[in-house]
Amino acid sequence: MSETAGISTGIAARYATAVFELAREGKAIKALESDVATLEAAMAESADLRTLLTSPLYSREEQSGAITAIAKKMKLSDTTSNVLALLASKRRLFVLPQLLAVLQDMLAEERGEVTAEVTTAKALTKAQTEKLSKTLKAQVGKSVTIKETVDESIIGGLIVKVGSKMIDTSIASKLNALQNTMKEVG
Repeated sequence: MSETAGISTGIAARYATAVFELAREGKAIKALESDVATLEAAMAESADLRTLLTSPLYSREEQSGAITAIAKKMKLSDTTSNVLALLASKRRLFVLPQLLAVLQDMLAEERGEVTAEVTTAKALTKAQTEKLSKTLKAQVGKSVTIKETVDESIIGGLIVKVGSKMIDTSIASKLNALQNTMKEVG
């Protein structure tokens, strides 16, 4: 992890903890879940929003005014709107993607869920996803949400990450292991 990414994640974690606790105290967890989903969708769809968050060309006042207007237009909760305004006033809007990721994890933990990051060579069918989810639930003991990524370079198999555990059954990793073994023998 780069130093900048580590700093951003640290900042995001502190803000996320504060936002989550405020939402819990105000019994507004559902509103927070909705806000996180809305912001993630907006960031995925809008290059202008991503530029607003990361560009140093916008002044503090411009970022603050824009993010306040965006929060109002999206009908975000007061807690989320206030945090966005605070991030803008501190010139820390760049941590919003990490903040949302940390909040997503905290909300999943609150629901008793865990997210599994699954990398496959081709997209899983619905039946395969359900079977994998059931298998992982039996292993982890919690409800599992699957976040799938397709990467053809792994050739076949799966790479599954759940928390700090990783299971790599990809053909690419098996070929690498075989290649290393061949180097040791020869």
